[in-house]
Amino acid sequence: MDSIRRADYFSMDVPNKVGEGARLLGALRDAGTNLTAFTAFPSGRRAQIDFVPDDSAAFRAAARKLGIKVGPRKTVFIVQGDDRPGAIAEICQKLADAGINMIAMDAVSAGSERYAGMFWVDPGDVKKAAKVLGAS
Repeated sequence: MDSIRRADYFSMDVPNKVGEGARLLGALRDAGTNLTAFTAFPSGRRAQIDFVPDDSAAFRAAARKLGIKVGPRKTVFIVQGDDRPGAIAEICQKLADAGINMIAMDAVSAGSERYAGMFWVDPGDVKKAAKVLGAS
């Protein structure tokens, strides 16, 4: 059975250099911050990092204390389910049928016949996507 839920995420731009992700993740770890997901990718000459914390208030407090300046809270969808051919295609098709563009997606096999992923839609489509997908 698939579960799809909305989650908060916070982005920041950082220098695209060796060790920057390790420095930030280590500081958050040492502050006791648990992340549901994390993604980073080049953006021009810099890099964008997205943090999806288990607890947004605790994450914000830790980031503030550590001097990590993150952007405003935004929404991402987290999906988990039984791995099968077409699992991601089903989600994409439901969104397409509703006229919702998926901006980006990351998905992986999680082992033990499970998969997980996260995906983004335009902020104006978040409520509609949640309804279409039965997301909490």
